[in-house]
Amino acid sequence: MTDNPDPPSAADLCPSGIEGLDAVLGGGLPRNCMYLVQGDPGSGKTTLALQFLLEGMRRGERVFYITLSETKAELHRVARSHNWSLEGMALLELSAIDSLLRPESQTTVFHAAEVELNTVTQLLLAETRKHRPTRVVFDSLSEFRLMAETPLRYRRQLLSLKQELSEQGATALVLDDKMDSSLIGADPHVLSLTHGVLEMEQLSPEYGKSRRRLRLVKLRAVSFREGYHDYIIETGGLRVFPRLIAAEHRTNLPREPVASGIEELDELLGGGLERGTTTLIVGQAGTGKSTLALQYASHLASDGERSAVFSFDETVGLALERASKLGLAFPDFVRRGTISLQQVDPAEISPGEFADRIQKQVAAGCKLLVIDSLNGYLNAMPGERYLCNQLHELSTYLNQNGVLTLFILAQHGLLLSAESPVDISYLADTVVSLRFFEACGSVRTALSILKKRSGRHERTIREFMLESGRGIRIGKPLSEFQHVLSGAPVFRGGHEQMLRHSDAG
Repeated sequence: MTDNPDPPSAADLCPSGIEGLDAVLGGGLPRNCMYLVQGDPGSGKTTLALQFLLEGMRRGERVFYITLSETKAELHRVARSHNWSLEGMALLELSAIDSLLRPESQTTVFHAAEVELNTVTQLLLAETRKHRPTRVVFDSLSEFRLMAETPLRYRRQLLSLKQELSEQGATALVLDDKMDSSLIGADPHVLSLTHGVLEMEQLSPEYGKSRRRLRLVKLRAVSFREGYHDYIIETGGLRVFPRLIAAEHRTNLPREPVASGIEELDELLGGGLERGTTTLIVGQAGTGKSTLALQYASHLASDGERSAVFSFDETVGLALERASKLGLAFPDFVRRGTISLQQVDPAEISPGEFADRIQKQVAAGCKLLVIDSLNGYLNAMPGERYLCNQLHELSTYLNQNGVLTLFILAQHGLLLSAESPVDISYLADTVVSLRFFEACGSVRTALSILKKRSGRHERTIREFMLESGRGIRIGKPLSEFQHVLSGAPVFRGGHEQMLRHSDAG
């Protein structure tokens, strides 16, 4: 974020009317200034501009939309798609300017391009003086640029427009396609004319819907939130998801133990997991990682505490059915609303939107949060290289709010060949490992605690079992086995001990 020793007051700021954007802007746009909004086609520049003007109308301000690239009919269609009405909004479109640009009106010693640009500029200034708007949108600079032959003439006309609007006390948004240095008039120095520059991008992944993000390239004399921020376009306009900054959410909550409801598991964990910590549950597919997380959510819900489970890998119905067959009370708590179970499609959600969902759960009083699994979360990222940074910020935010966080990570392969797709164990305060091993002619599951920063823990390896109607059972330490974590243990006990382990509970 930029430094600003003397931030503007609320009265000096112009709210955008776009959910989340004012948080990025530091409260809004400083009034009586010109701002450049540039972006890819389809990134939502016109929608943002209309929301900006409609917010002004809602506040009783005079607004003016100048469009050289779209017709009034097209603007009204955009508005109807969002259930908006543009009634009362002053609009000036290209057809109103065409009559002043007829060839017969251009018999002059001046170059035709210069006459067109001067004429258009004077008409726009005359119209703004007539309407005296508080908010103005100029759509778009690309048309202005086509009328100019040199960057100098283009810059001079923009400077004239900026000075006139400033004198009238108008806050102006000028829209433009993303700069291309090969275009006439694409002078990077033009960026210095504006008080701020907002850049909008539309990214097209190989699979899934388009992702959109924006960033403030500059905003003079204002402390704003830097970096990229995801946003979506839905019925009702743009929704921006400000980048999560954990440092803004520091609290001093006590680290209290959280019981699982299974005595043997709490013994392994030295009394249980602690609030404000992150636990990584890692293991192969089918070892019971998700069920272990649902056990924690069910036990907290039995004490009246809220939990949130985000499922990337299975449907809500399947998770409820599986929990019901094991005898967990999880489905009842989901129906009551004590546990929020949300299915997440990694192809349809951006990291910023997902972080926003989590923040809303925390604001609603969530004390346990489960991400099942990080493999699915990884698929929602624009690139694997961003995963660790975003997870670090997310887990820090949750820890500072006293939330117990459970990350589930599925290892690739089965038995001996299991590997993790990404190593994030250093982010976790506690690492719980579930591992298949072979014993007594059957495939069993071993449970061990590999790491716990916040206190002591048992270093034994125990058998982990899922039984229909009885849920999770934890066996005694597998003291007669060696090399259990390799998946191919060696049994050092007698036949009676092997039978005892096969019936352990």
